[in-house]
This record gives sequence, C-alpha cells and structure tokens, in this order.
Amino acid sequence: MWEVIAREAIRDLVTRYNANGDTGRFAQVVELFADDGVMELTGADGTAQLYKGREQIATIFTGARDRWAGINTERRAPGYIRHSVTTHQIDLIDRTHAKGRAYYQVVMVHGLDHWGRYFDDYEERDGRWVFTHRRVTTEGRSVDSIT
Repeated sequence: MWEVIAREAIRDLVTRYNANGDTGRFAQVVELFADDGVMELTGADGTAQLYKGREQIATIFTGARDRWAGINTERRAPGYIRHSVTTHQIDLIDRTHAKGRAYYQVVMVHGLDHWGRYFDDYEERDGRWVFTHRRVTTEGRSVDSIT
C-alpha cells in the first residue's frame, strides 16, 4: 500500500508544480522543493544553469514572470502559460526516495511555445514528498517562442 500512496503523492507534487507556476503562485512552487533542493535548467543548446536552495530557485519564476510581462505588453496580448505533462514515469527506490521523468509542452497566447522533459529526484521529508533535484530540459521551441 505504501507504493500506491507514494506514487499518488508524487503525481500530486508534479501537478502542483505546474498548476501553481502557471497561475503565478511562485511561493507555493518553491515550497515543493526541499530546503536544499536543486533545479537545473538545460537549454536546447545543452547549456545548463544550476539553482541551489529555495531562494535561488524562486528567482527562476520571478525572472520569467517579469520577462513575459514585458513581452506581452509589447505584443498587446494577454499573458498566460499552460503546461501539459505526459508520460510521467515514477521509479520508487525505497519508502522515502524515488526518481521520475516526464514530457512537457508549454502553450502560451501564440500557441505551442516550447517542449522538453523533466528528470526528477523525489524524497519524502517530514511526511510529504518534495523535489530534491529537478532537471528541466528544453528540446525544442516554436519560431514564435518568447521564453
């Protein structure tokens, strides 16, 4: 039974990451990471940036929000972002550790913006599952991409 509970909690974690991020609730996104969590962003060109700890991870989201606000003002279009996550595979290592991977696509006002994969390490801490490491790869972008 612990496996079913762990898998469902991890699915909920991944869903909350995108649901909160897409609606600008960045403090709630950051709380999904362990205090010592790491987020790694890998671009389509293979360059990677590491953000360590919640404070650094928060800058990813506030920086993106500020960039998109300017672009949407220039285009005179309402801003929104929607992530779609598919093929989420969860590999339980033990009762408190797991790994996962999934595909994602991002839709914005102009349509499909970019897509890629998530590679995650999860851990149960203090009774809840958190990201200890999330690597986000971007595998492609549309010609109209604003990210």
